[in-house]
Amino acid sequence: MVLAEPGDPAAQRHRREGPLRVRWLGRVRFQDAHAVQQALHTWSDADHLLLLEHPNVYTLGLRASLAHVLVSPVSVGAELVTTNRGGEVTYHGPGQLVGYPILSVPNGPGATPTYVGSVEQLVIDVCTDLGLAGTGRLEGFPGVWVDPAGPDPRKVCAIGVRRSRGRTMHGFALNVDPDLSFFGHIVPCGIPDKAVTSMAAEGVMVDMADVVDAVVARAAGLWGDGTVERQDVTGPATSGDLAGFSGDSAVGDGASGVAVRLLGRLSRAGVDTETGVRMTEPKPSWLRAKADLGPRYREVRRTMRDLDLHTVCEEAGCPNISECWTAGTATFMINGTRCTRSCGFCLVDTRHPEALDADEPEQVAEAVATMGLAHAVVTAVARDDVPDGGAVAFAATIAAIRRRCPATDVEVLVPDFGGEPASLDIVFAAKPNVFNHNLETVARLQRAVRPQASYARSLAVLARARVAGLTTKSGLIVGMGEEPDEVRAAMADLCAVGVEIVTVGQYLRPTAQHLPVARWWRPEEFDELAEWGHELGFAHVQASPLTRSSYHAREAREASRTPTFLARSSPPDVVQRAKNARGS
Repeated sequence: MVLAEPGDPAAQRHRREGPLRVRWLGRVRFQDAHAVQQALHTWSDADHLLLLEHPNVYTLGLRASLAHVLVSPVSVGAELVTTNRGGEVTYHGPGQLVGYPILSVPNGPGATPTYVGSVEQLVIDVCTDLGLAGTGRLEGFPGVWVDPAGPDPRKVCAIGVRRSRGRTMHGFALNVDPDLSFFGHIVPCGIPDKAVTSMAAEGVMVDMADVVDAVVARAAGLWGDGTVERQDVTGPATSGDLAGFSGDSAVGDGASGVAVRLLGRLSRAGVDTETGVRMTEPKPSWLRAKADLGPRYREVRRTMRDLDLHTVCEEAGCPNISECWTAGTATFMINGTRCTRSCGFCLVDTRHPEALDADEPEQVAEAVATMGLAHAVVTAVARDDVPDGGAVAFAATIAAIRRRCPATDVEVLVPDFGGEPASLDIVFAAKPNVFNHNLETVARLQRAVRPQASYARSLAVLARARVAGLTTKSGLIVGMGEEPDEVRAAMADLCAVGVEIVTVGQYLRPTAQHLPVARWWRPEEFDELAEWGHELGFAHVQASPLTRSSYHAREAREASRTPTFLARSSPPDVVQRAKNARGS
């Protein structure tokens, strides 16, 4: 890997083995993008480039002065956040392409200026590729400028980076076609006498997708080994996408019964709904779970009914219900049975939610005690209708189980709580033994499969849980139109943000109104995914056709506590320093 001085385009390359992992994430809140960056900086030794747009936000760097924020950000519909990059105050918003390279770069004299120069060169080259001529550097002012040698230099791209332990964070913000009036509410980058511009304002009208492609093409030659492993989130959800799947007035397509809005989402994501598995087609032999409705199963069912409890095993139609209940395990579902989300794969009721039950935590604890569980799993529907998203109920349930059964491990499978740190902190403070939040599907299908969720937000939730010191877990469903390389990429993203346990299972269509099954994954393909997961470094990979989030949950928890995994679960730089200290 060679670094050269800024201004030498032929030498502006620092290559390393392995592809550059590029993710186009769409619109992402700053706090979520920052959490993902921090996790990639800490837990991954691969090179990453996150590309996205932010909702309106003003960010304060380490040297920022609040005097340079001229209005109340709330009054203009923006957030104000502090961050650990260099520089002053700047604006991010729709129409601006933000790039966050998380790269391994060498230390040494001049390393940071040289890296900043490489980022500037990438943007200069991209602008030239897209028809914006006359961009360059302005001495003494980091970033990319239009007509820097003229009487009126104009900043088209801000750059603010952080480099520590040989890894980079933050990056660049290229103004494609944002609302430039937002820059009038601050002193951009602390520079009062120089203007801010955009590609559009300079007469270059270009789609964001074309700018992303141009950045990726240039980054491939600048960072990594010249190859790119790219995954894109497809399109934002529309208001029509957000209606529920049950108990609503969804209109079918007249043939399959699938809601028209769902078919539209799938089409936008590139899924061919005409070639999938028909509802009448028999399942392959490896998807036929053997039912055992013996005494132990009936005992668990009776316990649930007596205590008026719900299980996701029943509500989501889990194929493993017989095996798990016979073994004396179950996944308790709190916060009611009606979900405020409209995920295309899920059988859970999506009618208007009912009031929360204050007695539910104690009832769950009583069931755990009655069943004598060593490992209890607690999940919930999404409750976007309550201020904390249902987080307090999770904490109360964990506490109730601990009071009744102090030796029982408690695993939670949580919604994303809208990504709100305060709600997540409530659950983190309760210290569940395992914190599970499912990514569910690959980047391309996120908006089609779960329109109110976000690929980046889910990664951020898991990243924050790992920072909080919790054992982290996530799951994927396959058979909804994804490709094998997309699943491997999603698994790599989960591992890169510090997730320790992963589950992968086959999607089974609950009703004709739900997402069609694109294909059946064969058992040997799940074996290959398991092998890939172990190569990535997960403590435990549960991958099989009938795997669900809580399947063999206790075994997965035990795997995360083995000395072998604990030794390799430290951040890569920590592991390397330990090796150096041993002389290995």
